[in-house]
Amino acid sequence: MIATRTLRRPRVLIVGCGDVGLRVLPLLRSRAASPRVIALTHHPERAAELRAAGASPIAGDLDAKRSLRRLAGIAPHVLHLAPPQREGDTDRRTRALLAALRAPRRSVARGAQAAVARHRTWRASTFIVPDAPFGATSRATSRVVPVRFVYASTTGVYGDCGGALIDETRPARPDNERARRRVSAEEQLRHVGARSGWRVSIVRIPGIYAENRLPLARIERAMPALIERDDVYTNHIHADDLAAILMRALGRGRAQRVVNASDDTDLRMADYFDRVADAYGLPRVPRITREEAETRLEPLTLSFMRESRRLCNARMKHELGYALRHPTVDDFLRSRVGTTRR
Repeated sequence: MIATRTLRRPRVLIVGCGDVGLRVLPLLRSRAASPRVIALTHHPERAAELRAAGASPIAGDLDAKRSLRRLAGIAPHVLHLAPPQREGDTDRRTRALLAALRAPRRSVARGAQAAVARHRTWRASTFIVPDAPFGATSRATSRVVPVRFVYASTTGVYGDCGGALIDETRPARPDNERARRRVSAEEQLRHVGARSGWRVSIVRIPGIYAENRLPLARIERAMPALIERDDVYTNHIHADDLAAILMRALGRGRAQRVVNASDDTDLRMADYFDRVADAYGLPRVPRITREEAETRLEPLTLSFMRESRRLCNARMKHELGYALRHPTVDDFLRSRVGTTRR
């Protein structure tokens, strides 16, 4: 009876259950109808951590298609937090994930039966074995259709906007491979959503911060920032707010809709570093010209210093109905001054 009730619980698949995914888990558990959460991981050593956090880990590697066969029909709600691979213009990982989720039901059922048989002979297995495919199925196509799919993208897809205030209607103009891979993932998901009826929500995310995700190491190394005339506007979201926004998108996101998950902060990059340094009692970082930065800083760091934009978050507030827990970086830092100042 207990096993039957467990199988009937709604299911959520989290792909890429890192820091933000772990923050989503307690929000899922707090719901009245607490779902069974399945977390895809290719790190066996993380299985215990994921179980302790309330998820059922399942082995799989987005870079190894064969390892994803058991995902078809495993959950009708999917939260895709995994980044693309590190090279190329196309997100091959999202392509592999979509292929696995849309695999024919019949072949998956045979694979699931074999997997269950293996599981019965190895009860101490680290990972779960999925039950028979679960979800809404079309007999004509024999494919399982997830009800909702949320993808964590990046605001880097907008490229450099010259410091302009932009919303989600701004066309994507990625300036680097990293952002082009994200656009590739978005396009793949929109295509699948339009053809299959999946309810796809794309959440575009700026710089994520939290107490364990502040640029303290950079400040302590005195890595320079740009002088005011050369500096760029940067956007932020606290990791706890982001987790809650992703939850809202999973429940309320409109089909094939993009939402900027950004707070109300309006700061240039160097000013952000100054705010953090002041709150933690550290010296402010030196400032240099853009010409000096081109010769002194690494390409990845420079890439973030070439894009300036300010994000409108009206959709997040009105469509998802989300009120920010940390409206600005300053609000967060003020709340931490008493405990973090050195």
